[in-house]
Amino acid sequence: MEIPDISLLTTNGDYLKLRRKESFRLVLYFYPMTGRPDAKLPNNWNNIPGARGCTVENISFADNYDELIKLNAVPIGITSQNIQDIKEMTSRLKVSHDILSDYNLDLAKLLRLPTFSVDGRTYIKRLTLIVDNLKVVKVFYPIFPPDKHINDVILWLKNN
Repeated sequence: MEIPDISLLTTNGDYLKLRRKESFRLVLYFYPMTGRPDAKLPNNWNNIPGARGCTVENISFADNYDELIKLNAVPIGITSQNIQDIKEMTSRLKVSHDILSDYNLDLAKLLRLPTFSVDGRTYIKRLTLIVDNLKVVKVFYPIFPPDKHINDVILWLKNN
């Protein structure tokens, strides 16, 4: 499968094109949502399999950014949250790599990614795609535990 020709909104207000023929690999990690200290989580969020753990997953990718770059891979987080929520999270957690908003699920629909709905909102399930030369070459799904997932990604990148 090839990555579609789509651009998603970044926290600085620009659009990042995902279909890029570059010399580096993309690690596109999708996650449902990160909570905000000033907002309640959706109903029964903690009981939804795979919903919890987005904060620790983002931190683990941020903490391992240099290692991923050494492996010729660039991490990009993607969520269906709005850009204001993403900005709050990246500022609070000091996440400096790109986190993109697929608020209308355009990319998720094109890739036929798994989703779930709660409180009238649809969220992308947690998964990771490795993209090399426009092609998805590896899919990690399901992912558990989310804070240790980075280890699987790094191991795969080292071996491939």
